[in-house]
Amino acid sequence: MGDEHSAGTVVVRGSSAGFAQEIRVREHQLIADEPASVGGTDSGPAPYDLLLSALGACTSMTLGMYARHKQWPLESVTVRLKHSKVEAADCEDCEAREGKIDRIEREIELFGDLSEEQRLRLLEIANKCPVHRTLRSEISIRSQLA
Repeated sequence: MGDEHSAGTVVVRGSSAGFAQEIRVREHQLIADEPASVGGTDSGPAPYDLLLSALGACTSMTLGMYARHKQWPLESVTVRLKHSKVEAADCEDCEAREGKIDRIEREIELFGDLSEEQRLRLLEIANKCPVHRTLRSEISIRSQLA
């Protein structure tokens, strides 16, 4: 897979004694953990929090880039996300009909003197951010022992 310091490689290390994990991305260090309510020490965001963070950051970055390109008066973006498991039968626009599915709710707040047409176009663009597209596509995860 490459060495730990190569571009695109994320390294996660943790003790089997608990949930806390050290995450290294290039020169950056983060911590992941679970809340105390489920046995963690809450020393960092939970894995799903990190997943939502990736989607939120990508959404905001993509909208900012698009607005700069179009020279639209977008001043800032706030993205609020929530993950839950819902019954597939309760999801009208889902292919699955049985069991539980993952649902991510994303609320995007746009600040700036934008027309309604610009706001609606930015909502369309949000659905094209790379992380959103990855989450919506078929994903192949190949695991191997080192």
